[in-house]
Amino acid sequence: MDKPHLLFLAHRIPYPPNKGDKIRSFNLLKHLAGHYRIHLGCFVDDPADWHYQDDITAYCEDAFLHALNPRLAKLKSLRGLLTGQALTEPYYADARMAEWVHRTLDRGDMDRVLVFSSAMAQYLRPEDYARRHVVVDFVDVDSDKWRQYAPTHRFPMRPLYLRESRKLLAFERQISARATAGVFVSHEEAELFRQLSPETARTTHAIDNGVDVDYFSPEQGYPSPYIAGDRHLVFTGAMDYWANVDAVRWFAETIFPGIYEQCPKARFTIVGARPSPEVTRLGEIEGVHVTGAVKDVRPYLAYAAAAVAPLRIARGVQNKVLEAMAMARPVIATPQAMDGLRVCEDVDPLVGETPEALQALAVAALTGEIPDDTGARNRACVCRHYSWAEHMGRFVDLLESERPGDEGNGGHHA
Repeated sequence: MDKPHLLFLAHRIPYPPNKGDKIRSFNLLKHLAGHYRIHLGCFVDDPADWHYQDDITAYCEDAFLHALNPRLAKLKSLRGLLTGQALTEPYYADARMAEWVHRTLDRGDMDRVLVFSSAMAQYLRPEDYARRHVVVDFVDVDSDKWRQYAPTHRFPMRPLYLRESRKLLAFERQISARATAGVFVSHEEAELFRQLSPETARTTHAIDNGVDVDYFSPEQGYPSPYIAGDRHLVFTGAMDYWANVDAVRWFAETIFPGIYEQCPKARFTIVGARPSPEVTRLGEIEGVHVTGAVKDVRPYLAYAAAAVAPLRIARGVQNKVLEAMAMARPVIATPQAMDGLRVCEDVDPLVGETPEALQALAVAALTGEIPDDTGARNRACVCRHYSWAEHMGRFVDLLESERPGDEGNGGHHA
């Protein structure tokens, strides 16, 4: 029997899977392609990603990839101040995308829709929800991220961020009320949204991220990227993302100098594409190295004494944490970075909230004062609990539920 059709909308091309949202969206699309004939509509906001067009369209029956210029989109987003919308909506609004989506939906055989990121739900008309199973993967409660950003900024950004939080929450609640199901990346994130949108609590679900434990494996032979004798703490992530920028600045400027004083062989290596000017300047600090984009992050993890995730603003399960754990590395993190991570009986998290606590944990990892099997227990945990296939399969359950809004996903609402 032919596979049914599915419209998959994403705010960013789901390839390459090299940053948080792309890792989740790619693995979701890849899994759904085994069950559906995928019609993909997405934006390309990095010109380099056009090189991967064939890689992603190989999973699709039809695809509409459309360029998005972030600088122009920011200007366009200001229209929301006049219309009363969240700025996120006009940022991603596009007439050609709307035309393609509506033409695809009007074919008559598009009974299922997967929306990845709430901004893409603006392309669905009210009547499109009534006739179809529509599952929205919000991933995080984005409106609450803007609320968190506000206190760390001054006028005029602080009131602008608070406005975005209010307007975006109203949009998220509207979408959730219309959709078959709304999905979030962790139980904590889902529970937060249930509190903010109690009217949609019954159709709000949590589906964890996963990690490819065969790819992120310490058993493969990697060449060391480090100078022999140095002891490295490594941070991995997209280095133009504000939360990552804040994390590495805080660690490099406030925490690492004390570590370096106690351990002169200590190095803090920041690995990730598109480092902002603030991140690049951190390389001027003694013992800090900023790599920029690298072909493969695994060697940097494999030969590190520990991975660090000093995130002060974070939501859901962090891919950087799962990948480091899969590579059998100790992970030193803030409580925010570990939010949503399942508790494993054999894992004793190295979590600190203050600079002093994180510094003490880092020195312990660099000097061999943490248990030798810490990394091995981390890997065992993710192998046991973070299978992509298992987690992504629950999206199929939601898309195939007998009627919109029922609890045919096994009652997994906690």
